[in-house]
Amino acid sequence: MRILFVAGGTSGVIFSIIPLAQAARNAGHEVVMAGPENVVSTITSAGLTAVAVTSRKMLDTLLYDDGGRRPIPTDLHERYIFNGRCFGRYADWCLEGLLAFADHWKPDVVVGGTLVFAAPLVARHAGVPYVKQAVDMGEPRTIDLAAAAELGPWLRRLGFHEMPRSDLFVDVCPPSLREADAPPAQIMRYIPYSTKGRIESWMYTRGDRPRVLVSAGSRVTPDRDFEILSGLVAKVGALDVELFVAAPPDVAAALRPLPDNVRAGWLPLDVVAPTCDLVVSHAGGTTVLGNMHYGVPQLLIPYLPYALSFTRRLTEYGAAKMLSPEDDSPENVAEACREVLGTPSYRQRARDVSQEMSRLPGPSQALAAVERLVHTSR
Repeated sequence: MRILFVAGGTSGVIFSIIPLAQAARNAGHEVVMAGPENVVSTITSAGLTAVAVTSRKMLDTLLYDDGGRRPIPTDLHERYIFNGRCFGRYADWCLEGLLAFADHWKPDVVVGGTLVFAAPLVARHAGVPYVKQAVDMGEPRTIDLAAAAELGPWLRRLGFHEMPRSDLFVDVCPPSLREADAPPAQIMRYIPYSTKGRIESWMYTRGDRPRVLVSAGSRVTPDRDFEILSGLVAKVGALDVELFVAAPPDVAAALRPLPDNVRAGWLPLDVVAPTCDLVVSHAGGTTVLGNMHYGVPQLLIPYLPYALSFTRRLTEYGAAKMLSPEDDSPENVAEACREVLGTPSYRQRARDVSQEMSRLPGPSQALAAVERLVHTSR
C-alpha cells in the first residue's frame, strides 16, 4: 500500500505524525511524507522518504506579497480567522506540487495532520481515502472555516463545493481530556518524538533541588518568540531550582550568560523530562502532550490563542496550572511554580494522565484502522 503523509510547515507538527508514518514503513508499506523544503531534513532524519512541494515557509504567510508584515488581530475571534487564512494560504502554496506528485505516485490513501488543509484536497483529487490525524489536543473550528474560505479558488478549480471531510480521524488526545462534542475517532497513544543525540550523566542524575524544565517549543528562534522564552527563563531562574531550558543551539547561545543553576540547549526530553518536577511553557500543543506522556505537572501560559481550550481542560483536570499572559509577572510565575511544586495533587493527576495515555492503542493499531479503511474503499 502507498501512503502519502502530508506534513505541516514546522517541525513540531511533523514530530506528531512521524510515529504513525514509521509504523506504516515498518509494516512494509511504501511511505512518502510531503512538506516544504525547510522541513525535509526533519522528515529524513526520522528515516522517512521526503518530497518537497514548496520552497516557501509557513512564516511567509504572515507577509504580504510586497514583503510587508500582516497585522495580527488582537481580538480572539479575529485572530482565529487570521490563523485560518494563514493555514489556507500555506495550503495554496503546497497544492501544485502535491497534486503533481500524487498524479505520478498514485497513493492509496492520504494522511494529513490537523490544519494541513492541502491533504483532503489531494486525497479527493486522487480518489482515495483521507485520514486526518490530530497533532495535539485540538484547535478552534473557526480556523477550519477561515482556511476553507481562503482555498475557495482551489475548491472551484477541483470541482468541490466544500472542504472534503475525513474518512477516518485519528485522535491523540486522551479520552478523559477530549472535548465533550469531539467527533468519533480512532484513538492513538501520543508518542513524543524529537531529534536524538548523545546523553550525559547530568541529564538523568538528579540533585537535591527540584528540577524545572522551561520550553517555548521547537519554533523559537533568536528572531521569533525569543522574548517569550527569555522571559520565562528569567522568571523561573530566580527560584532555588535546577533549571533546564530546551532550546536550539543558536537560541541557547542568545540566552547566555546564565546563572550556574541553569542549563540551556538541546535536551533529550525522553531522558530529562521524566526526572523533572515541573514544566513551564507557552502551552504549545506538542509540548503539552509530550510532558503529559512523561507524567510531569505543568505551568502553562497560553501565549498562543489556540491553546486556551486544552490548557483549561488540563487545568480543570488538575494536572496543570494556568496563568494568563497578562498575569505573567515574575512574582506571579514564581508563586505559581511554588504552588505546583508544593502541591502533591498536581503530580498525582499528571501521573494519572500518563497512565491513561500508556494504555491507549499504539500507532500499529491506528495503522490497522487505516488499512481497513483502504481495503473497504476498493
